[in-house]
Amino acid sequence: MNRDQDVSEGEEPIVSQDENIESEVDVEDSGAEKEANEVEQEPQLSVEELTQQLVVAKEEAAGNWDKALRIQAEMENVKRRSQKDIESAHKFALVGFAKELLTVVDSLELGLQAVTDSPEMVKISEGNALTLKQFLSVFSKFNIETIDPVGEKFNPEQHQAISMQESPDVEPNTVVTVFQKGYLLNGRILRPAMVIVAKAPSAEVEKNEENDDS
Repeated sequence: MNRDQDVSEGEEPIVSQDENIESEVDVEDSGAEKEANEVEQEPQLSVEELTQQLVVAKEEAAGNWDKALRIQAEMENVKRRSQKDIESAHKFALVGFAKELLTVVDSLELGLQAVTDSPEMVKISEGNALTLKQFLSVFSKFNIETIDPVGEKFNPEQHQAISMQESPDVEPNTVVTVFQKGYLLNGRILRPAMVIVAKAPSAEVEKNEENDDS
């Protein structure tokens, strides 16, 4: 019995290190060859197809750019509107408070018009005049302007006519009397002026005036 026959059954034959290396190299070579074959099998695009893909990509890029510009423009508009709303809120935050003060100013002005010559009333009038002056100074500080349009053309945006008066010496549609002053806050109407407006005299009045002149 020779030496090779002495190997017991069930024992694996001894493989040398050189044989293992050769086996690994064969596996790597077969894998690389497989990948090369797969690459060769991929379809090659023609110049026309590549050009078409480039055109499509450019169109998509242009569309995305337009969308980005529109979004940016809309964001700027929102920013401007928000800023405008904030500025408007700051300007007209005093509307309610200012309207309450107008009634006080009206009372002071009416009190000054009703002053008599008695010493007591003169002292009260002086105090009212000083208080009114202080109120008007505060109004000026906060851009509250007085509308006192005697002799001006009637302006429906700032005046409210409570009556019409025939006035032969005044041009029609002219304010002849201010019943109550109006006010503006930062250029916006706070309260219209209550006025009496002149109108042309009727034919009968004109005839009577002509007779009186003759």
